[in-house]
Amino acid sequence: MRDNEWLENRLEYLQRKYFADIDIPNTLTVKFGRRAKTRLGSIKKVFPKSLLERMTGKFETEILITGFFRDELVPEYVIDATVAHELCHYAHGFSSPLPQIANHPHRGGIVHKELRERGMGEMEKRQKKWIKDKWQKYIKSK
Repeated sequence: MRDNEWLENRLEYLQRKYFADIDIPNTLTVKFGRRAKTRLGSIKKVFPKSLLERMTGKFETEILITGFFRDELVPEYVIDATVAHELCHYAHGFSSPLPQIANHPHRGGIVHKELRERGMGEMEKRQKKWIKDKWQKYIKSK
């Protein structure tokens, strides 16, 4: 079974290999969330608990990945493409301190274009094919 440490290592690998040019000015973490069937990944701001810290306006960014991806039956490239998708949102200023480049996180296929430009177009294609061909059968088996 994969754990959050394994997932953090995947994030670090993807950052180094494909997103090395992106400044990460706050804490960025990734972890497995609940076993969501339709939302494979998400990104959100996490604010400090103390009022004093909240007043600074600083926040951390957390990427959540469906808990189903803990299973080693799910190919690693499916998980990598999902994490990379969320990294694109971060790079585009969604749930991150970076400038927001669009009003909508998927407008005009900006994530798809970003993944292609960063050399992950084939990974995204393979991920989409696996999701289309195998995801529903996988879910029903769990």
